This record gives sequence, C-alpha cells and structure tokens, in this order.
Amino acid sequence: MSAKSQHISSLLQRIPEQPGVYQYLDKEGTVIYVGKAKNLKRRVSSYFIKDQSSLKTRQLVSHIADIKYVVVGSEQDAFLLENNLIKQYQPRYNILLKDGKSYPYICITKEVFPRIFKTRQKDKRGGEYFGPYSFTNAADTVLELIHKLYPIRTCNTPMNREGVEKNKYKVCLKYHIKKCCGICELRVPIEQYNEYIQSAKKIIRGDAHEISKQLIEQMQQQSEQMRYEEAERVKQQYLLVEKFRSKTVVTNTSINDLDVFGYDEQDEQVYISILHIHNGSIVQGRTLECKRKLDESREQLLAYGITALRELLGTDTKEILVPFMPEYVGEDIRINIATGGDRKKLLDLAAQNVRQYKADRLKQADKLNPDQRAIRILTELQKTLGLPMLPMSIDAFDNSSIQGSSAVSACVVFKKAKPSKSDYKRFEIKEVVGQDDYATMREVVRRRYQRMIDNEEELPNLIIADGGIGQMHAIREAVEDQLGLHIPIAGLKKDDKHRTQTLLYGFPPMEFGLPVTSEMFRLLTNIQDEVHRFAITYHKKKRSKLQTHSELDDIQGVGSVTKQKILQHFGSVKRAGLAEKSEWIELLGTSRGSMLYEYFQSKITR
Repeated sequence: MSAKSQHISSLLQRIPEQPGVYQYLDKEGTVIYVGKAKNLKRRVSSYFIKDQSSLKTRQLVSHIADIKYVVVGSEQDAFLLENNLIKQYQPRYNILLKDGKSYPYICITKEVFPRIFKTRQKDKRGGEYFGPYSFTNAADTVLELIHKLYPIRTCNTPMNREGVEKNKYKVCLKYHIKKCCGICELRVPIEQYNEYIQSAKKIIRGDAHEISKQLIEQMQQQSEQMRYEEAERVKQQYLLVEKFRSKTVVTNTSINDLDVFGYDEQDEQVYISILHIHNGSIVQGRTLECKRKLDESREQLLAYGITALRELLGTDTKEILVPFMPEYVGEDIRINIATGGDRKKLLDLAAQNVRQYKADRLKQADKLNPDQRAIRILTELQKTLGLPMLPMSIDAFDNSSIQGSSAVSACVVFKKAKPSKSDYKRFEIKEVVGQDDYATMREVVRRRYQRMIDNEEELPNLIIADGGIGQMHAIREAVEDQLGLHIPIAGLKKDDKHRTQTLLYGFPPMEFGLPVTSEMFRLLTNIQDEVHRFAITYHKKKRSKLQTHSELDDIQGVGSVTKQKILQHFGSVKRAGLAEKSEWIELLGTSRGSMLYEYFQSKITR
C-alpha cells in the first residue's frame, strides 16, 4: 500500500459519525472539493470503498491527498459552512454558479435632491439599488410610470441645499414642458419633492396598490371640496397606476414576499431562475447557470441555486415555490410545489423564464459555433437510442408507387444533421415484379451499400426507414444477412394523421416517444419529410414520362424534336402510319422520311 493510501486509510478510521463538512485537498494542499454530510464517516468513506461508476468521481478520488473535516451541531450549520467554504475556495470539483448576463437595476441616488434612473453598474455608496430586472423593458416600464406621475429631476447637475436656497441654479426646458418640478429653483417645497421620491420608491418595491389607494382617497377629498380640475388630474394619475398594475401584477395581492424558482438543464449545463414576488408583482428576477462537476443530482443543484440566488437578491422570504423538492436549503423556510391556482401560474412563469434563458444561451452558442447545435442534437439522438457512435452520417430510405406501377425508391443523406443533397440517390426497381414494399426495400438497400463497398466509400452511422417494423426488418436482411454489415437501423412510426409519432430502434424494436418541441423531433421529421419528398418527386417524374410515351419513342433515330414535328403534322401515330411516302419526305427529308415510311409499311405487311 502506498504512503498516500495509508494516510487516507488512517484518516477514514478517525472520522466521526457526526454531521459536518469535509474538504478534499490535492498534493499541493489546494482544496478541490467541499461537501456536507449528516454522517461524515459514512459519506467520506463511500468515495473510497465503493467502485465509482462515474469517471468524474474517479478523477476526483485519484487527486485526493488529504482530508479535512469540521464537525458541526446541526444540518443547518453544515449547510451554511459548506456554502461559505465553496465561495471562499471555489473548488475545482464543486459546481460553480455564475451569472449569465448583467441585468439592469433602478438606482435612487443619495443626493440632497435624488434622481431615479436605470443602470447596470452597482455602487452602493452612490445610491440605493433595486432589482435586478431580468424581464425585457421591466425597468423601463417602472421608470416610465414614475416620471409620468412625479416630476423628479433627470439632470446630472450636482446640487446642494445651500446652492438652491441662494438661487445658484436655473430651471431648464424640462421644467417648461412640465417634465420636472423645478426643484433647483424651489418651485415646489423640498418636503413635496421628498414625498415624490418616497412614492416612487413604493412603486419600485411593488407597492403600487398602496399608491392606488392613496390616489383614490385624494380624488374623493378633491371632489368633496369641489376642486374638480385637481380631482381629474389625480384621476389620470390613478389610471396610469392601474394600467401599470395590469401589466405587472401576475396574481392577487394576498401573495406577499414569495420566491419562485425555475429549473432546466441541457446535458451538463444547468439553469436556475428566481422570481421575487411582492404584493402580487414580480419585483426582481435573475437566472444563474452552472455545470455539473460530479454527476450531482438535480435536487442538489436546485438547492445550491436557491441559496445563491436568494443571497444575490438579498431576499429572505419565508416561503419558496419550487418545481420539485430540493436538498436541504435551510431552516424556517416553507417549501411548496404548487399544483393549481395563482401559485401554479407563478411556477409556470418561472419555468417559462428559465426555458427562454436557456434557449437564448444555446442560440448564442450556436452562432459562435454553428456545428455545436448539430453535435448537440446528434448527441441527444445517440443517448436516446444507445448508439455505439455519434450518427454524423444518416441514410433514410422511402419507396413510392401507385398500385405497383412506376415503383421507385429514394435515399437521402444527412451529414452533421443537415441535408447533403449531392449524396442523394434514386433507384429504379429492377428485380422486384409487382407491388412488394419489403422486397423493394431489400433490393435498393443491398444495391446502395454493395456499391459503397465496391467504391470503398464510408458507410453511414445510422439507417432510418420511413416506415415501421416491416421496413426495418427488410433493411436488416439486406444489411446484415446479405452484406454482412453492422449498421444501426431505426424506423419512424406515424400516427393516424400521418405525422411522426414514435422512433423505433432495435430488434425487437423498442418505441421512443418524441416530444414535439425537441430539436431531435425536428431533425427526424425533417429527414422523414425530405426522403418522402424526394421519392415522390422521382415517382411523379417517371410516371409523367410513361404517360407521354408513344411508339415513336421506340424508333431509333427519332428524337424529341422529330417526334413533336410528326405529331403536330399528322395529329397521331395512327394517321402517320397511313401517310404516303412523298408526305414523309416532304416533312422530314429523303433519308429520314423514307426510313419512317418503310418502318410503318413493314408493320402493315406483318
């Protein structure tokens, strides 16, 4: 046993069976992983006793040179300590949550006469910040309402109370167009200006319904005093607030101080979002993303995300809504999974928000690396079917005929999830007589891959039949039994409306459902539509030729131009066969006219 193994073994014997936090260190003494456990000995020992199936976990264990641990009194203490140590050391094998983008805040400055504006730079020394706002134009909507209701200054002029009182400043155009109250010349009392700021702060915090109540009371007072013009002005302000609330209130105002979480993932990438609800309004929102490091469960990942997001937004609500139960997230927090009503609507909204964020990130990644989307879709297909390798090249076959006539087959090729039209192939059926779909499929598949073998071309990674189990078996007989090849074979099963419904794979075939919103579904339907279109087009072309075929097409030396000239002159082949030699010579000349006259005369004498 090596010195390292002896050291680890002795540590494992000493670790107590109590709750706590453990740290794994490498040979340089760097913390590479931090974890918590209800039972330290059992949890830490599991890394070294069990045969780890995960490659990432095996890599972690191979780098562990030392173990440190801290015994704590409760699961809550372990949770808090683990969170702090991860932030402190940012270990290599722990998930690292990161902000996807810079969201805007609304700032109320700490000036004598505060300003209110949108910013992405946060400096608490210069003002009070609200947000961030993750929804498009959310911050703009709030600011628009505030500046319509309250004539707060927007200029950057540095002002102090002494300067205002000594008339050092002058009103600008904003005052004359009634966009500013003219506080620089004390056109309104300082107390009134501060009331504007406090009312604006209520709207930003989601207390717009309180503003509505105040405005209604003001309206009633003005009416009772018969100050109808002032009452009308207050009424217009009230209508503005109500219009704003109709856009932002997503549930009833009895739902107060609530955090709602959404979760989604794509391969190793995980996305977690939060919506902070106050008085029925979304007042804050944010999305984080992280990457799995050690095959963490989604319950673990959601727990990490909840902790990080609540800390980022500074929210300490006592209730949270989640799409599924996370691991431990702290005491005194009610965790609910809504199944109906307003809370379910909020959960759906959080899910929509995180899905949109994921889609935006994937689109951005696809633009930077166009092949990345194709690899992602093909990897999903590989995992779904358990294919031995990534299906970078896919062949799809389809037959087309009408009651056995003009039977043809087609093969389309998709490379890197895109049509490779230069590799498409059409097949006229040479060996099968009558209508036999399976025999036709066996013929064309055998001919296709025999030619590829003879030409030493690279074979596809996957074959797809635009049909069910019968076509899959026909393809397998040609590929495996006749040619001795081993290429994965799948089939596409359609519903009663001839739409792609299920993916078939294996013998006997297993069915795999296809979510209509998935990229894999769109790829497979695209392949199915393309091979069907290609086969039908070829079939129509061949059938059209047969419909316009005449006896003249079988006469050597008669081309399409000569054929058209004969039919235009005589009207039909039958009349042409009864024409005199002189008429033929006059129409086509001595040589060709005499040849055609003798051809038809020979038919008469038979």
